[in-house]
Amino acid sequence: MKAIVLAGGSGTRLRPITHTHAKQLVPVANRPVLFYGLEAIAEAGIRDVGVVVGDTHAEIEAAVGDGSAFGIEVTYLRQEAPLGLAHAVLVARDFLGDDAFVMYLGDNFVLGGITGIVRGFAERRPDAQIMLTRVPDPRQFGVAELDAGGRVVGLEEKPARPKSDLALVGVYLFTPVVHEVIAELKPSARGELEITETLQLLLDSGRRVDSTVISGYWKDTGNVADMLEVNRLVLESLESRQDGVVTDSEIIGRVVIEAGADVSRSRIVGPAVIGAGSMIRDSYVGPFTSIGDRCQIVASEIEYSIVLRDAAISGVGRIEASLIGRDVEVTPAAQTPRAHRLVLGDHSRVQISS
Repeated sequence: MKAIVLAGGSGTRLRPITHTHAKQLVPVANRPVLFYGLEAIAEAGIRDVGVVVGDTHAEIEAAVGDGSAFGIEVTYLRQEAPLGLAHAVLVARDFLGDDAFVMYLGDNFVLGGITGIVRGFAERRPDAQIMLTRVPDPRQFGVAELDAGGRVVGLEEKPARPKSDLALVGVYLFTPVVHEVIAELKPSARGELEITETLQLLLDSGRRVDSTVISGYWKDTGNVADMLEVNRLVLESLESRQDGVVTDSEIIGRVVIEAGADVSRSRIVGPAVIGAGSMIRDSYVGPFTSIGDRCQIVASEIEYSIVLRDAAISGVGRIEASLIGRDVEVTPAAQTPRAHRLVLGDHSRVQISS
């Protein structure tokens, strides 16, 4: 089998971070979310991987390289515009040849990897295999309808009236027959070649589409809330390690302090990670926080947040549930005189607490 990993797209829901940063490279526990998908593919025994890239191709290629760091061999496939998931398969047609393949969305996170589903696909050999998970609001996803026997009978993209609460997870497996369908596919109303329509056409032509409902954790890390939640989940499995310098500080729970980091007169409560070369001074870093490389946190408090490399936070009270970009500076606002300006009618009674 081969794999294609989708690493294009503009990441509009993560702006302004993605104005200057590929969304697949936004870090989770100080590692790009894309890396977790590449590792899952390698663990499943797949070595030949095509990475579909767009406008951020230079940044993706610099981070991933030739794939040897992950135990895979990477071929970069340029998609000129994000015209749908099925369009990415069309772009990868020559690379895929006549091999079965996994399509993995590069900004998705699947706890436990994909080894089991890849093995099952190879054994049963349906025409396509999808992963499903129950979601509270399926209108935001591709949705699958199953019959009483658990077989897939219908799929629809972001339906106004979903027929189930089963959303498509961003991992798909196909045999080469899918290329015949995509070759005849027409753009949807939003101008994209839809993978849900591709799957529906496979069903309509009598092809077999199997599904697996996963009970484990899956997230599309397309917005800040989901990024923070995935960061929390990954940090939960952290193993403590202190390679940096800790002076007059309290370290509680599972905390990683990378080489070159300097923590002094501070309190770190894990799970948390302090990146290489970072300085934490007179501060509190709370649970589920990832501090990137070469950051400075001085006289401040931060919790349940992601701070990207080279950011500096100094003299601020408390920061929570935040995503702070590269080279950002966070400092207190200038102090201004406090005063009350009043226009009061006759016989008024006013109480001012300060």
